[in-house]
Amino acid sequence: MAPFSDDFDAIAERDRCDYTTRVTYKMAKSGRVSRPIRVYADGIYDLFHQGHARQLLQAKNVFPNVYLIVGVCSDELTHKRKGRTVMTDLERYEAVRHCRYVDEVVRDAPWELDDEFLEKHKIDFVAHDEIPYGTEDCQDVYAGLKAKGMFVATERTEGVSTSDIVARIVRDYDIYVRRNLARGYSAKELNVSFLNEKKFRLQNKMDELKDKGKKVMENIGEKKVDMIQKWEEKSRDFIDAFLLLFGREGRLSHIWNEGKGRLMQALSPPGSPREGSPTSSTGNDKDEGVSPPPPKAGRYDFSPGSTNHAATSSSLTDDYSDDEDERQSK
Repeated sequence: MAPFSDDFDAIAERDRCDYTTRVTYKMAKSGRVSRPIRVYADGIYDLFHQGHARQLLQAKNVFPNVYLIVGVCSDELTHKRKGRTVMTDLERYEAVRHCRYVDEVVRDAPWELDDEFLEKHKIDFVAHDEIPYGTEDCQDVYAGLKAKGMFVATERTEGVSTSDIVARIVRDYDIYVRRNLARGYSAKELNVSFLNEKKFRLQNKMDELKDKGKKVMENIGEKKVDMIQKWEEKSRDFIDAFLLLFGREGRLSHIWNEGKGRLMQALSPPGSPREGSPTSSTGNDKDEGVSPPPPKAGRYDFSPGSTNHAATSSSLTDDYSDDEDERQSK
């Protein structure tokens, strides 16, 4: 990490620098200067991000041999001039000194640079973007440096800034409060009311249930291939067993066909014989020599050849003959 400006290493480096000879922009670009070019960049560096790192990278590489000094403003000065910061000045100092492009950090840096400050730190050039940075007293605090030829321009990184990050947090305030509550922060630490705390904790529980349900569905999705393969194997066994019983050559199909024939024969009544028909009483059956089954003999069956009819006729004849004998005797 880079030393602070009042550390021994920073003081030793500053003492070695010959600041008696003014280094011009052309000389610095040529790379023929016998000592490192001391370039100064300053800022707030709140929520240190890649935009800050890119700005310091440009300042470090603006000349072939650069010793980069970075000034960071204090909380007191920043809150007065610009507004509230998220990080404290101590945190911002530490964040900057851990950037690989930084060689030295000046704490409690001034808002505007004067000749005394430039000579104290033996600054050759000041690096900043070319957009005029105005204050209540002037339109551009870097105007004097530009006039002296001590200003080098860097480019801002579009789409990222500390203000953008703060706006993002404010926009998603509920999400970040719930996040910190889930991580063990108290409602008092987050300046959240009792009711809002309960609401946020309930929302966290609902999200946990959703995540668990999602994991269960994912696990089912991973196992569904095995389930389908097992189902296919079982279904093949079931189909094979079914075909053995109910297939075209199966045993149950023969049982069914035989039973169906017997049932149809029992339910179908015998047809009445007609004269001259092959099934008449003459007994001339011409259906391949197969005789039809004899009709059932009933009490009142008077069909020819019926034994009951013969018995009934005999009994009736006997009855009438008795009556005739009785009448003749009288």
